[in-house]
Amino acid sequence: MERDTAGRRDRSRLRRRSFLKAASASTAGAVAVTGCLGRGREPGTVVMTAATDVQAIMYSDGDDASVQQALWDAGLDEDIRVEIQTVVSDSASRMQTTQSALEAGRSPPDIHMMDSGWTVPFILRNQTVNLTERFSEDTLGYVTDNYMEAILETARDPQSGDLHGLPLFPDLGFTLYRQDLIEDAGYDTSGWGTDPPRWEEFASAIRDARDQVGLNYGLTTQAAAYEGLSCCTFNEVMTSWGGAYFGGTENLFTAGERPITVDDQRVIDAIRMMRSFIEGEEENTLEGYPQICPSPIVQWTEQESLSPFADGNAVSNRNWSYAIAETGTEDAFGENLGVMTRPYATSAEEAEYEGTGGTVAALGGWNLVVSPFSDRQEEAIQVLEAFASEEVMLTVFELGGFLPPNLDLVEEASTDDVGPVARYGDVVQSASENAVPRPATDLWPEQSALIYQEVNAAYRGAKSPAGAMNDLATELEQSESEVGDNGN
Repeated sequence: MERDTAGRRDRSRLRRRSFLKAASASTAGAVAVTGCLGRGREPGTVVMTAATDVQAIMYSDGDDASVQQALWDAGLDEDIRVEIQTVVSDSASRMQTTQSALEAGRSPPDIHMMDSGWTVPFILRNQTVNLTERFSEDTLGYVTDNYMEAILETARDPQSGDLHGLPLFPDLGFTLYRQDLIEDAGYDTSGWGTDPPRWEEFASAIRDARDQVGLNYGLTTQAAAYEGLSCCTFNEVMTSWGGAYFGGTENLFTAGERPITVDDQRVIDAIRMMRSFIEGEEENTLEGYPQICPSPIVQWTEQESLSPFADGNAVSNRNWSYAIAETGTEDAFGENLGVMTRPYATSAEEAEYEGTGGTVAALGGWNLVVSPFSDRQEEAIQVLEAFASEEVMLTVFELGGFLPPNLDLVEEASTDDVGPVARYGDVVQSASENAVPRPATDLWPEQSALIYQEVNAAYRGAKSPAGAMNDLATELEQSESEVGDNGN
């Protein structure tokens, strides 16, 4: 395949907001409904699972600004068309749906869109096609040399190192804040983007800015008992304190015989800080950290936490890149939107475990995996190779707000091309350099549930931080001991 190396498009483009409005109205007519896909489908049709946010940008109604058109422009045979099988957006439910399809050997789907947190278990169960053996030398070399290494690790066989998934987009955790309000409260935020403050300074700034203008909320974030807590928001807070689930980052992808470190004092103090943010000076809190979070965060996921911030009722919000695209436009906060990675309590030099301490950003994102049961593997491989072109990555970035797996494209892009995320290219690079993955082994789906239940209980005050982490340590030790011959 001829690769686009310019990272630019000279054709006319439809801006993201107007495109998504049009796409949502035309999607029903453009895509077959779930359950009907594959019945008498046309030759060359490749079925791919995706939620409605990706579905909406795959097609357009008479305009060439779509992912499907970009795939053709990148060299995909025009007889090959991607058809979306819509699935729910909830990651845990999608994992179960994917597992059911692959265990039953069903095809279509030909391509499964897998969360970066649970791709490895499917690789280890031999339920994916080895892309190292199927990609062209050109595509494999480009992906290996240019894609973000942390997201590639989530798509590789941890035993052989072979690539089994193509990252569609990584995601990184960001702290969004009202730069104008914080500076009006007397704080200098000029270096925060790539050099965030410590948690104490940040919390004081959020409190003072909130109180000065009388907003309802200071910091909003996600703390419900769900995957996003264990994989991401708590993972960030814990790591920024120098804590870890299983010691250093060398233990992220190998289960069975690794240390359990969730009951370390650094982890407990991270929870005590969050208790202070939620409750103020109450039991099991930490001195020096003011109340800045509303108590409902223990039930909030991404959108519930973003809405108060986007509506101007909060000073800061922890979220993903799509939130930058939504709140950084000129009709929202524009250049008054500040973006950084997480504040920190312990520097990397002070931390005991490799890869912990200092500012961090949780690694999220999604991979594309070809089903070994597909009878259209050749066509599916061609689709994935087209997705690896810069033309397609930029189209996905522009229309959906999803970061390209080659993050150099963010720094090269302009806000006119891809929207407000381009304004924060240096922050995106900093986030990628400080990305913290979840421990994505074949045990993670089970361990994730154990983690988010205990952490949420401690956040709510149903358990003490030390008690919850001691219980979690016991549960994780039992989980690790059951790896047996099927461990990775």
